[in-house]
This record gives sequence, C-alpha cells and structure tokens, in this order.
Amino acid sequence: MRRIHVGNALSAFGLGFTVPYLYVYVAQVRGLGAMTAGFVLAAFAVAALIVLPFAGRAIVRRGPLPVLVAALVMAALGALSLGLAGGAASVLLSAAALGAGQAVMQPALATMIVDCSTAETRSRAFAVQFFLQNLGLGVGGLIGGHLVDTTRVSSFTLLFSIEAAVFLLLVALMATVRMPKAPRIEGALERSGAGKGGWRQLLGNRAMVQLCVLGFVLFFACYGQFESGLSAYGVEAAGISTSALGTALAANTLMIVVAQFAVLRFVERRRRTRVMAAVGVIWAVAWGVAAYAGLGHGSRAMATAAFVSTYALFGLGEAMLSPTLAPLVADLAPEGMAGQYNSAFALVKQLALAVGPAVGGPLAAALPGPYVVTFLLFSLAISVLALRLGRGLTAVQDHPWAVRSRVVARGGAAAEAVAAEA
Repeated sequence: MRRIHVGNALSAFGLGFTVPYLYVYVAQVRGLGAMTAGFVLAAFAVAALIVLPFAGRAIVRRGPLPVLVAALVMAALGALSLGLAGGAASVLLSAAALGAGQAVMQPALATMIVDCSTAETRSRAFAVQFFLQNLGLGVGGLIGGHLVDTTRVSSFTLLFSIEAAVFLLLVALMATVRMPKAPRIEGALERSGAGKGGWRQLLGNRAMVQLCVLGFVLFFACYGQFESGLSAYGVEAAGISTSALGTALAANTLMIVVAQFAVLRFVERRRRTRVMAAVGVIWAVAWGVAAYAGLGHGSRAMATAAFVSTYALFGLGEAMLSPTLAPLVADLAPEGMAGQYNSAFALVKQLALAVGPAVGGPLAAALPGPYVVTFLLFSLAISVLALRLGRGLTAVQDHPWAVRSRVVARGGAAAEAVAAEA
C-alpha cells in the first residue's frame, strides 16, 4: 500500500509538472499556433476517452499491475517524444500517448488500492490517495513553473524528459509490488447482479448507473469549472486579478491538505449518500458566495475574499468525497470486477471534465448571472441524486461503519455470555 501511495503521488506529480504548460509549449515555444495547441489539448482528452472503456477489461483479465506498468511506459514515451517533437503531427501523437497513459493509471491504481485494502481501511486509503494526488499536483506545478522558460525550447525538453524519468522510476517501483487478494465486504453483491460480467453487467447494476450519473454531475459542477467557467467568471464578472485567481487555487489545495484527515472520522461514521448530499449543499453555498463576489456592491478586497472562499469551500467538499466515492464504487463491484467499475467511473469523470469547460467557459463569459444560478442548481441536484441513490443501496454499502459496529457489539456480548457460562 505504501508503494501504491508513492505511485499515486508520482503520477500526480508528473501530471502537474507538464500539463499546465502544454498550451504555452505548443502555441508559443514551438510556434505552432493557438489552433494546434487547442487540438493538442483535445487529443490529450480524447485519447483518455478512447482507452478507458478498454482499460477496465484489461485490468479484469490481466490484473491492475501489468496494466499500470504498460500505461506508465506509454506515458513515458509520450512525454519524451513530446519534448522532442517539432511538427504538429508528432506533437498530436505524443500528446495522445501521454493522455492515454495517464488516464489508465487512475483506475489501475484505484483497483490496486481496493485489492490491498479491507472494508475497514478502504476509506482511509482513498483519503490518503486523494491527499497525495493534490500534493503531487501542487508540487509538480510549482517546480515545473520554475523550470520553464518560454525563450528556450531546451527548458521544455528538460521538463518533459524529467516527467518521462519519473514514470520510468515508477515502473521500477511498481515492479517490486506483490499484490495480495483482499477480502471483500459481505453483502456487497446483493444488488450487483453479478454473473454476466463486462459492460452489460455493469449497466444492469442500477445502483452503479445511478452513482455514475451522480458522479457526472459532481465532476461537471465542480472540477469541470475550476480552470474554465469559474475562473472566467472571477475575472470578467468579479474583477478578480490573475494573482488572486492563483491564490484561490492555492486555497483550494490548502483546504484539501488541511481538512482531509480532519473530516475523515466524521465522514466514516455517516451514511455515504448523506455525506454526498451534504457536499451538494456546501457547493451550493460556494456558488452563492461566488454570486456575492460578482455583484460588485462591495470593495475589491471583499470580492476577492469571497472568491477565494468559494474555492476553499469546494476543497472542503472534495475532502469529504475522497473517502466516500471511490470506496462505494469498489463495494458495488462484484468479485473480480473492480477494474471494470473503476474504469467506468474514470470514464464518467473524464466526460464531465471534457463537457464542463466547453459549457461553463462560454456561459460564464457571456451570462455570468445565469452561469452562477445554473451551477448552484446543479449543486442542489447533487443532494437530490445522492439521497435517491441511498434508497437503492444496502446498509453495508451505504453505511459500512455502522454495520461493523453492530457486528463487533454482538461479538462482544456473545463472548461475555460464553465467559459467564464457563
């Protein structure tokens, strides 16, 4: 598990190390223009959408570790060739390889966490994963930003070469992992309809389909707006400076780092669907604070403080979701199907991250008022969808902590009775 967590941190570091600078690298440093840079970012996302449906089947058949190693090698080759590519075609192909490799890493690592954890440790394991991912992204972006120089192509070649080396280092680290077979939660398969396998089985699992719909709305209304709609709204409607926007993003990461383990015990003891419903309410409040920032009735300092608070509130919701969503996906998956379910959920997330900026960015720039109201309503819809999902889950899926507590209590009473009888 420690090796897997290091793998999560290193993969996130590689993502944060280069992806924020792809546009500048292609458009300005290589001189290929804004249109080609846009196609490169699209290729990065489309490649992920293409490979994820096949990644789940590969993880189920071959196991998560071989699939992860293959994804790391592909990402390393994509990163290295991207740093050396000079033409539009080679840049597009390299970005597609890098995007595909990094997309497959997510469900492979998530499945390894499932196989190396138990029902008692799974929420904490995914909380640690999310913490390290954000830490890796932040540190990678910070170091990468200090290495790049738009006047020197060699600085970007160095950047992508380091990223490739990080992925290859991770291959060597993962080669030392020996995967155990962890026990699963009893009763988790009651509503899963196991037996048919593959996508047909997954689509026949009503609870999983509902969770995917909820996940799409979650990622669309939050992550899909961070670097597009919400930032455009802050600059255009609220008059936030670019430096204040950077502060807001930093506040989001800081909130996750500070709150992640503080909220973990609280989240573990509650029904998962009620935690998700609470996140919807918190995010609705965040959009309300964003609306205040854009009203323009207060000072610039008040607007900036409100906008930074918006990102911080989003971070609080993210910290509550990390020990909730991924463990629920794992507990809905039939025996041996965790890779398929993790890949399906990663595909839903990728779709939301592709659609979110395309919808949110233009809407925020043209109609900032309706934009905020729309996503405030989306946040409230999260709460409604979460509560509806809860009605279709078993007790062990929605509230495993309470089930474990009752089992322990009954075990304790039985032990006392046996001792008295003796």
